[in-house]
Amino acid sequence: MSVKNPVRPLAAEVARKIAAGEVIDRPNAIIRELMDNSIDSGATAITVEITGGGIEKIRIIDNGCGMTKEDLQNCARPHATSKISTEVDLMNLSTLGFRGEALASIAAVARLSIISGGWKMRASITEDHILEATANSEGTIVMSEGLFENFPARRQFLKRPATEALMCKNTFIEKAMARPDIAFKFVADGETKINLPANQSLKDRFIMANSYREPEALFYELSNNDGKTEPEWSFSVVIGEPAVSRSNKKEIFIYANGRRIQEYSLIQAVEYGAQGFFPNGTYPVAAVFAQVKSDKIDFNIHPAKKEARFYDISELHHGLSSTIKNFFYQYTKTNFNSDKPADEKNEDFKIPQLDFDNLEKPSTSSFVPHITYKQSETNYKSLSDVRSKYLGIRGTSSSANTAALSYQKNNFSQPDNRISYETSVSSLAGQALLKEQDLSQNTKPEKSVKFLASCLGTFLLAEKNDCLYIIDQHAVHERLIFDKLMSSQGKKQQLLLPYKIRTESKTQDNQLEKLKERLCQIGFEINKVAEGSWEITTIPERWTGTEYELQTMLFVKQVAPEEIIRSIAAMTACKAAVKDGYVLDDQTAAELAEQAFTLNDPHCPHGRPVYTVISREKLFELVKRT
Repeated sequence: MSVKNPVRPLAAEVARKIAAGEVIDRPNAIIRELMDNSIDSGATAITVEITGGGIEKIRIIDNGCGMTKEDLQNCARPHATSKISTEVDLMNLSTLGFRGEALASIAAVARLSIISGGWKMRASITEDHILEATANSEGTIVMSEGLFENFPARRQFLKRPATEALMCKNTFIEKAMARPDIAFKFVADGETKINLPANQSLKDRFIMANSYREPEALFYELSNNDGKTEPEWSFSVVIGEPAVSRSNKKEIFIYANGRRIQEYSLIQAVEYGAQGFFPNGTYPVAAVFAQVKSDKIDFNIHPAKKEARFYDISELHHGLSSTIKNFFYQYTKTNFNSDKPADEKNEDFKIPQLDFDNLEKPSTSSFVPHITYKQSETNYKSLSDVRSKYLGIRGTSSSANTAALSYQKNNFSQPDNRISYETSVSSLAGQALLKEQDLSQNTKPEKSVKFLASCLGTFLLAEKNDCLYIIDQHAVHERLIFDKLMSSQGKKQQLLLPYKIRTESKTQDNQLEKLKERLCQIGFEINKVAEGSWEITTIPERWTGTEYELQTMLFVKQVAPEEIIRSIAAMTACKAAVKDGYVLDDQTAAELAEQAFTLNDPHCPHGRPVYTVISREKLFELVKRT
């Protein structure tokens, strides 16, 4: 450094403000840190009050264990904490707070006061732990006032009070969701906005905290149980059925040991589990609450503890996606196997206790966990009507959106019902492709199915049990091809030049060792050559990727081996299936319509339903007939 600008220590005041800026960047950060402390104190009731978006004042009241006079004399000093004493403790954390930086950071950028144990302490950039006696009270009251009033350069970047208040509310919800055993209240400018009672179920807390408009009957709570006495990980999941869907992944929440974290691979696990049950472009609403042994996860990698490092996340990822997939598989099978029309009163609709050791499993996963679930006991007049309302349609199958009834006019633009040469060729190809399929591979359909006709160049009409079924010919054919491909998985082709996989850590070696058998089952013959070096000699016959793509799928995206094959089969089936506008002869169309009722999962691989149903009563209602 030049003589003009020598290296020198920063003034203590400047250093404190810089350090505080890493932890406290806006009002909701204060709420995050103080709520962590209240939860760690063993409180059963926590109230958060804000004024002016939290910029003017934040007050948090709890009924926890409280603080002594000695605690108050030290609590707002840098890195003062009661929760750890050595670096070893960082690998066995059982509390939400642990660094001892929150109160010191608040005092560096605001006026901090704490009332507990008959004493009141004040600390700020101008006051150093001033104590005075006060009336004894239960728990602790912590107050922050005048955020960044001594730091105008930072204060100018705060948003309007209404926007900051919304961020504070979202942080409050984030903290409250993971602890349904604690009562939480959120008050903004003197008005109670959220009041959550104690001792709720995870599902009830999730729905109530987020103020979801969909009925609780459309949500389920799943819990895994791997049979281990001291499992390295476990989880509970609250998830909405396909009637509760979103256009993005923002409402998939991930918690680890009570902390909300940003963990792409677990969000992806939820997405993989729901794949094939939610129509393309939509995602489930869900919250995952994972519990991981403290020595297998590290939270000390982010100033706001928003991220975590897992020792090995692959098993948790696979367990989570498989549990969700198996649940939706059984849910769909139970729902569609019922002969009740969509609008019939369905008070007895309940999925039985799921025991996957005694149930037929989907072919896309070899991991079969035992899960339990909780569903609302609310007695709705018609659960299917409730689903239909939130799907935005009437008289539909209760598990997913119906395909839009769109007429492909360009396929029938020729006069006198003549079809262009291109369409005729497509039609013949489609019919030939259908004939190639072993349409008798499934159980024979019930005799009550009566094929009526093809319509609009896309749909097949059938009658069954006084209901009209509208069948998507592409979706049903796509599913048939997909099921056939999945049942014949494992076919492989030899590589002239083997793939070379280089692992970056012992964790990745362990991961490949665990996946080796499953990779082999789907066609990837893999062997360890040396430490950190693996070789793949065969690949699935339809695989078109590279070793780099495979390595990215396994280590970066954490894709389960079965999902690799599933995506290949789904893409192949979609390309091979009969398209909209293909003209099928009556016999082929009738066979295809009958096969729609033999499918174990009546969705195309991308989540669209194979058919929708309208009951006789619903048709009467539509034409105003009584």
